[in-house]
Amino acid sequence: MNLNEYKGILVFAEQREGVLQNVGLELIGKGKELAQSLNEKVTAVLLGYNIAHLAKDLIAYGADEVVVVDSKELSIYDTEAYTQAFSSIINNKKPEIVLIGATTLGRDLGPRISSRCETGLTADCTMLEIGENKELLMTRPAFGGNLMATIICPDHRPQMSTVRPGVMTRLTKDEKKQGNIIDFKINFDHSKMKVKVLNIIKEAKAKVDITEAKILVSGGRGVGAQSGFDNLELLANELGGVASASRALVDAGVVNHDRQVGQTGKTVRPDVYFAFGISGAIQHLAGMEESEYIIAINKDKSAPIFGSSDLGLVTDLGKTIPYLIEEIRKAKAEK
Repeated sequence: MNLNEYKGILVFAEQREGVLQNVGLELIGKGKELAQSLNEKVTAVLLGYNIAHLAKDLIAYGADEVVVVDSKELSIYDTEAYTQAFSSIINNKKPEIVLIGATTLGRDLGPRISSRCETGLTADCTMLEIGENKELLMTRPAFGGNLMATIICPDHRPQMSTVRPGVMTRLTKDEKKQGNIIDFKINFDHSKMKVKVLNIIKEAKAKVDITEAKILVSGGRGVGAQSGFDNLELLANELGGVASASRALVDAGVVNHDRQVGQTGKTVRPDVYFAFGISGAIQHLAGMEESEYIIAINKDKSAPIFGSSDLGLVTDLGKTIPYLIEEIRKAKAEK
Protein backbone atom coordinates (compact mmCIF):
# COMPACT_ATOMS: atom_id res chain seq x y z
CA MET A 1 0.00 0.00 0.00
CA ASN A 2 1.35 3.38 -1.03
CA LEU A 3 0.41 5.61 1.91
CA ASN A 4 1.39 8.77 0.06
CA GLU A 5 -1.51 8.51 -2.39
CA TYR A 6 -4.05 8.90 0.42
CA LYS A 7 -5.02 12.53 1.08
CA GLY A 8 -7.71 14.46 2.90
CA ILE A 9 -10.33 13.76 5.55
CA LEU A 10 -13.69 12.10 4.89
CA VAL A 11 -16.54 12.67 7.35
CA PHE A 12 -19.79 10.70 7.36
CA ALA A 13 -22.61 13.27 7.59
CA GLU A 14 -25.33 11.09 9.08
CA GLN A 15 -28.92 12.05 8.35
CA ARG A 16 -32.14 10.46 9.50
CA GLU A 17 -35.40 11.09 7.67
CA GLY A 18 -33.82 14.11 6.00
CA VAL A 19 -32.48 15.67 9.19
CA LEU A 20 -28.72 16.07 9.66
CA GLN A 21 -27.47 14.60 12.92
CA ASN A 22 -25.36 16.81 15.15
CA VAL A 23 -22.54 14.28 15.41
CA GLY A 24 -21.74 14.70 11.70
CA LEU A 25 -21.53 18.47 12.08
CA GLU A 26 -19.32 18.02 15.15
CA LEU A 27 -16.98 15.77 13.17
CA ILE A 28 -16.76 18.28 10.34
CA GLY A 29 -15.62 20.84 12.93
CA LYS A 30 -12.99 18.44 14.28
CA GLY A 31 -12.03 17.44 10.75
CA LYS A 32 -11.29 21.07 9.88
CA GLU A 33 -8.96 21.28 12.87
CA LEU A 34 -7.12 18.11 11.87
CA ALA A 35 -7.03 19.18 8.21
CA GLN A 36 -5.19 22.39 9.11
CA SER A 37 -2.35 20.31 10.58
CA LEU A 38 -2.19 18.22 7.40
CA ASN A 39 -2.85 21.09 4.97
CA GLU A 40 -5.69 19.04 3.49
CA LYS A 41 -9.42 19.51 2.90
CA VAL A 42 -12.51 18.02 4.56
CA THR A 43 -15.05 16.13 2.47
CA ALA A 44 -18.47 15.28 3.89
CA VAL A 45 -20.26 12.14 2.68
CA LEU A 46 -24.05 12.45 2.44
CA LEU A 47 -26.01 9.25 1.80
CA GLY A 48 -29.78 8.84 1.48
CA TYR A 49 -32.76 9.54 -0.75
CA ASN A 50 -34.10 13.01 -1.56
CA ILE A 51 -31.41 14.51 0.65
CA ALA A 52 -29.26 16.42 -1.87
CA HIS A 53 -30.54 19.77 -0.54
CA LEU A 54 -28.73 19.12 2.76
CA ALA A 55 -25.32 19.46 1.07
CA LYS A 56 -25.40 23.28 1.31
CA ASP A 57 -25.81 23.04 5.09
CA LEU A 58 -22.74 20.81 5.32
CA ILE A 59 -20.72 23.39 3.39
CA ALA A 60 -22.00 26.09 5.73
CA TYR A 61 -20.83 24.05 8.74
CA GLY A 62 -17.28 23.81 7.40
CA ALA A 63 -17.03 21.07 4.77
CA ASP A 64 -14.82 22.00 1.79
CA GLU A 65 -16.78 19.64 -0.46
CA VAL A 66 -19.70 17.25 -0.18
CA VAL A 67 -20.04 13.93 -1.97
CA VAL A 68 -23.74 13.11 -2.33
CA VAL A 69 -25.21 9.72 -3.14
CA ASP A 70 -28.94 10.33 -3.55
CA SER A 71 -30.47 6.97 -4.40
CA LYS A 72 -33.65 5.04 -3.66
CA GLU A 73 -31.54 2.12 -2.40
CA LEU A 74 -30.51 4.37 0.49
CA SER A 75 -34.00 5.57 1.45
CA ILE A 76 -33.96 3.29 4.51
CA TYR A 77 -30.72 2.42 6.26
CA ASP A 78 -29.38 -0.89 5.00
CA THR A 79 -25.91 -1.97 6.06
CA GLU A 80 -24.95 -3.50 2.71
CA ALA A 81 -26.27 -0.64 0.58
CA TYR A 82 -24.60 2.03 2.72
CA THR A 83 -21.37 0.02 2.81
CA GLN A 84 -21.28 -0.30 -0.97
CA ALA A 85 -21.85 3.45 -1.39
CA PHE A 86 -19.34 4.56 1.25
CA SER A 87 -16.68 2.04 0.19
CA SER A 88 -16.96 3.20 -3.42
CA ILE A 89 -16.40 6.79 -2.34
CA ILE A 90 -13.37 5.78 -0.26
CA ASN A 91 -11.89 3.85 -3.18
CA ASN A 92 -12.43 6.87 -5.42
CA LYS A 93 -11.30 9.65 -3.07
CA LYS A 94 -8.58 7.69 -1.23
CA PRO A 95 -8.84 9.69 2.02
CA GLU A 96 -6.14 9.55 4.66
CA ILE A 97 -8.68 9.74 7.49
CA VAL A 98 -12.33 8.65 7.78
CA LEU A 99 -14.49 9.84 10.71
CA ILE A 100 -17.88 8.35 11.58
CA GLY A 101 -20.20 9.15 14.48
CA ALA A 102 -20.47 6.40 17.11
CA THR A 103 -24.26 6.32 16.85
CA THR A 104 -26.33 3.15 16.51
CA LEU A 105 -26.04 3.52 12.75
CA GLY A 106 -22.36 4.48 12.77
CA ARG A 107 -21.36 1.61 15.03
CA ASP A 108 -22.95 -0.78 12.55
CA LEU A 109 -21.56 0.87 9.43
CA GLY A 110 -18.00 1.65 10.56
CA PRO A 111 -16.73 -1.92 11.13
CA ARG A 112 -18.25 -3.13 7.86
CA ILE A 113 -16.50 -0.39 5.88
CA SER A 114 -13.15 -0.90 7.60
CA SER A 115 -13.32 -4.62 6.83
CA ARG A 116 -14.18 -4.00 3.19
CA CYS A 117 -11.38 -1.45 2.85
CA GLU A 118 -8.97 -3.75 4.73
CA THR A 119 -7.96 -1.20 7.30
CA GLY A 120 -8.25 -0.71 11.06
CA LEU A 121 -10.96 1.00 13.08
CA THR A 122 -10.68 2.61 16.50
CA ALA A 123 -14.13 2.78 18.07
CA ASP A 124 -15.72 5.24 20.51
CA CYS A 125 -12.91 7.80 20.45
CA THR A 126 -13.02 10.80 22.76
CA MET A 127 -9.94 12.61 21.40
CA LEU A 128 -8.31 12.93 17.98
CA GLU A 129 -4.96 14.59 17.27
CA ILE A 130 -2.30 14.64 14.56
CA GLY A 131 1.02 13.21 15.75
CA GLU A 132 4.58 14.26 14.99
CA ASN A 133 4.74 11.89 12.02
CA LYS A 134 1.41 13.19 10.68
CA GLU A 135 -0.42 10.05 11.81
CA LEU A 136 -3.85 10.19 13.48
CA LEU A 137 -3.69 9.69 17.24
CA MET A 138 -6.99 8.12 18.26
CA THR A 139 -7.66 8.14 22.01
CA ARG A 140 -10.40 6.12 23.64
CA PRO A 141 -11.19 4.75 27.13
CA ALA A 142 -9.95 1.22 27.75
CA PHE A 143 -10.22 -1.43 30.48
CA GLY A 144 -13.69 -0.33 31.51
CA GLY A 145 -12.79 3.35 31.34
CA ASN A 146 -10.01 3.06 33.93
CA LEU A 147 -7.36 4.36 31.53
CA MET A 148 -7.12 6.13 28.19
CA ALA A 149 -5.42 4.35 25.28
CA THR A 150 -4.02 6.18 22.24
CA ILE A 151 -4.06 4.03 19.10
CA ILE A 152 -2.41 4.55 15.72
CA CYS A 153 -2.79 2.82 12.35
CA PRO A 154 0.68 3.17 10.77
CA ASP A 155 0.53 0.63 7.96
CA HIS A 156 -2.95 0.94 6.42
CA ARG A 157 -5.14 3.67 5.00
CA PRO A 158 -7.54 5.18 5.57
CA GLN A 159 -7.16 5.67 9.30
CA MET A 160 -10.69 5.14 10.59
CA SER A 161 -12.37 6.20 13.80
CA THR A 162 -15.86 6.34 15.25
CA VAL A 163 -16.38 9.26 17.64
CA ARG A 164 -18.99 9.59 20.34
CA PRO A 165 -21.66 12.27 19.87
CA GLY A 166 -21.21 15.36 22.01
CA VAL A 167 -17.43 15.01 22.35
CA MET A 168 -16.44 17.43 19.57
CA THR A 169 -17.73 20.95 18.89
CA ARG A 170 -19.38 21.95 15.65
CA LEU A 171 -18.40 25.17 13.91
CA THR A 172 -20.63 28.22 13.67
CA LYS A 173 -22.79 28.03 10.56
CA ASP A 174 -21.54 30.31 7.77
CA GLU A 175 -24.14 30.67 5.01
CA LYS A 176 -21.64 32.52 2.79
CA LYS A 177 -19.08 29.71 2.74
CA GLN A 178 -18.48 28.17 -0.68
CA GLY A 179 -17.63 24.55 -1.50
CA ASN A 180 -17.94 21.85 -4.13
CA ILE A 181 -20.92 19.49 -4.26
CA ILE A 182 -20.33 16.23 -6.14
CA ASP A 183 -23.19 14.00 -7.34
CA PHE A 184 -21.68 10.53 -7.01
CA LYS A 185 -23.33 7.63 -8.86
CA ILE A 186 -23.19 4.07 -7.51
CA ASN A 187 -23.81 0.83 -9.39
CA PHE A 188 -25.31 -1.17 -6.53
CA ASP A 189 -24.87 -4.93 -6.45
CA HIS A 190 -28.41 -5.90 -5.45
CA SER A 191 -27.47 -9.59 -5.23
CA LYS A 192 -25.63 -8.84 -1.99
CA MET A 193 -28.55 -7.01 -0.40
CA LYS A 194 -30.15 -9.89 1.48
CA VAL A 195 -32.15 -7.88 4.02
CA LYS A 196 -35.53 -6.33 3.23
CA VAL A 197 -37.34 -3.93 5.54
CA LEU A 198 -41.00 -4.91 5.58
CA ASN A 199 -42.27 -2.36 8.06
CA ILE A 200 -41.05 0.38 10.39
CA ILE A 201 -42.77 0.76 13.74
CA LYS A 202 -41.75 3.83 15.68
CA GLU A 203 -41.80 3.88 19.45
CA ALA A 204 -44.87 5.77 20.59
CA LYS A 205 -43.09 7.48 23.48
CA ALA A 206 -40.72 10.22 22.41
CA LYS A 207 -37.27 9.62 23.83
CA VAL A 208 -35.45 12.38 25.64
CA ASP A 209 -32.21 13.41 23.93
CA ILE A 210 -29.97 14.45 26.80
CA THR A 211 -27.17 15.39 24.40
CA GLU A 212 -29.22 18.38 23.20
CA ALA A 213 -30.06 19.75 26.67
CA LYS A 214 -28.58 23.06 27.82
CA ILE A 215 -29.24 22.19 31.47
CA LEU A 216 -28.89 18.67 32.84
CA VAL A 217 -29.95 17.63 36.33
CA SER A 218 -28.24 14.30 36.85
CA GLY A 219 -28.66 11.84 39.71
CA GLY A 220 -26.52 9.00 40.99
CA ARG A 221 -26.62 6.33 43.67
CA GLY A 222 -27.01 8.96 46.38
CA VAL A 223 -30.40 10.00 45.00
CA GLY A 224 -31.88 6.70 46.08
CA ALA A 225 -35.06 5.17 44.71
CA GLN A 226 -37.63 6.24 42.12
CA SER A 227 -39.03 8.97 44.35
CA GLY A 228 -35.63 10.63 44.47
CA PHE A 229 -35.33 10.67 40.68
CA ASP A 230 -38.91 11.95 40.39
CA ASN A 231 -37.82 14.96 42.47
CA LEU A 232 -34.90 15.49 40.11
CA GLU A 233 -37.35 15.54 37.20
CA LEU A 234 -39.39 18.20 39.01
CA LEU A 235 -36.25 20.26 39.59
CA ALA A 236 -35.17 19.87 35.96
CA ASN A 237 -38.59 21.05 34.77
CA GLU A 238 -38.41 24.13 36.97
CA LEU A 239 -34.95 24.93 35.56
CA GLY A 240 -36.00 24.32 31.97
CA GLY A 241 -33.66 21.37 31.74
CA VAL A 242 -33.68 17.59 31.45
CA ALA A 243 -33.13 14.91 34.11
CA SER A 244 -30.39 12.35 33.48
CA ALA A 245 -28.56 9.74 35.53
CA SER A 246 -25.38 7.83 36.20
CA ARG A 247 -25.12 4.10 35.52
CA ALA A 248 -26.09 3.28 39.13
CA LEU A 249 -29.70 4.44 38.63
CA VAL A 250 -29.93 2.74 35.24
CA ASP A 251 -28.72 -0.58 36.67
CA ALA A 252 -31.22 -0.20 39.50
CA GLY A 253 -34.04 0.10 36.96
CA VAL A 254 -34.97 3.61 38.06
CA VAL A 255 -34.36 5.23 34.66
CA ASN A 256 -33.93 4.07 31.06
CA HIS A 257 -30.52 3.75 29.42
CA ASP A 258 -31.23 6.62 27.02
CA ARG A 259 -30.90 8.98 30.02
CA GLN A 260 -27.49 7.62 31.10
CA VAL A 261 -24.43 9.88 31.13
CA GLY A 262 -20.99 8.30 31.06
CA GLN A 263 -18.67 5.91 29.30
CA THR A 264 -21.38 3.29 28.74
CA GLY A 265 -24.06 5.96 28.21
CA LYS A 266 -23.94 9.28 26.37
CA THR A 267 -21.42 12.09 26.25
CA VAL A 268 -22.99 15.46 27.06
CA ARG A 269 -21.83 19.07 26.95
CA PRO A 270 -24.57 21.24 28.56
CA ASP A 271 -24.18 24.81 29.72
CA VAL A 272 -24.89 23.68 33.29
CA TYR A 273 -24.54 20.15 34.70
CA PHE A 274 -25.95 19.36 38.14
CA ALA A 275 -24.52 16.20 39.71
CA PHE A 276 -26.70 15.06 42.61
CA GLY A 277 -25.37 12.11 44.60
CA ILE A 278 -22.81 11.16 41.94
CA SER A 279 -19.44 10.07 43.31
CA GLY A 280 -17.52 10.96 40.14
CA ALA A 281 -16.00 7.71 38.87
CA ILE A 282 -13.84 8.13 35.76
CA GLN A 283 -16.47 6.32 33.68
CA HIS A 284 -19.01 9.03 34.51
CA LEU A 285 -16.59 11.93 34.19
CA ALA A 286 -15.72 10.79 30.66
CA GLY A 287 -19.29 11.59 29.67
CA MET A 288 -19.74 15.05 31.20
CA GLU A 289 -16.40 16.68 32.05
CA GLU A 290 -16.65 19.03 29.03
CA SER A 291 -19.77 20.70 30.47
CA GLU A 292 -19.47 24.49 30.68
CA TYR A 293 -20.33 24.69 34.39
CA ILE A 294 -20.52 21.74 36.80
CA ILE A 295 -22.35 21.93 40.13
CA ALA A 296 -21.84 18.91 42.40
CA ILE A 297 -24.07 18.18 45.38
CA ASN A 298 -23.02 15.26 47.60
CA LYS A 299 -23.04 14.42 51.28
CA ASP A 300 -19.54 12.90 51.00
CA LYS A 301 -17.03 15.76 51.07
CA SER A 302 -14.35 13.39 49.72
CA ALA A 303 -16.32 12.45 46.58
CA PRO A 304 -14.08 12.66 43.45
CA ILE A 305 -16.78 14.66 41.62
CA PHE A 306 -15.76 17.75 43.57
CA GLY A 307 -12.37 17.68 41.85
CA SER A 308 -14.07 18.30 38.50
CA SER A 309 -16.79 20.70 39.63
CA ASP A 310 -16.90 24.50 39.45
CA LEU A 311 -19.13 24.64 42.51
CA GLY A 312 -19.54 22.00 45.19
CA LEU A 313 -22.10 21.64 47.98
CA VAL A 314 -21.76 19.11 50.81
CA THR A 315 -25.31 18.57 52.00
CA ASP A 316 -28.22 16.15 52.45
CA LEU A 317 -29.89 15.56 49.07
CA GLY A 318 -33.21 14.59 50.64
CA LYS A 319 -33.60 18.09 52.03
CA THR A 320 -31.74 20.06 49.35
CA ILE A 321 -33.70 19.01 46.26
CA PRO A 322 -37.19 19.86 47.63
CA TYR A 323 -35.78 23.12 49.01
CA LEU A 324 -34.39 24.12 45.60
CA ILE A 325 -37.70 23.31 43.89
CA GLU A 326 -39.58 25.45 46.41
CA GLU A 327 -37.18 28.39 46.14
CA ILE A 328 -37.21 28.37 42.33
CA ARG A 329 -41.00 28.36 42.31
CA LYS A 330 -41.03 31.30 44.74
CA ALA A 331 -38.61 33.24 42.55
CA LYS A 332 -40.78 32.61 39.47
CA ALA A 333 -43.92 33.72 41.31
CA GLU A 334 -42.29 37.02 42.27
CA LYS A 335 -41.58 37.93 38.63
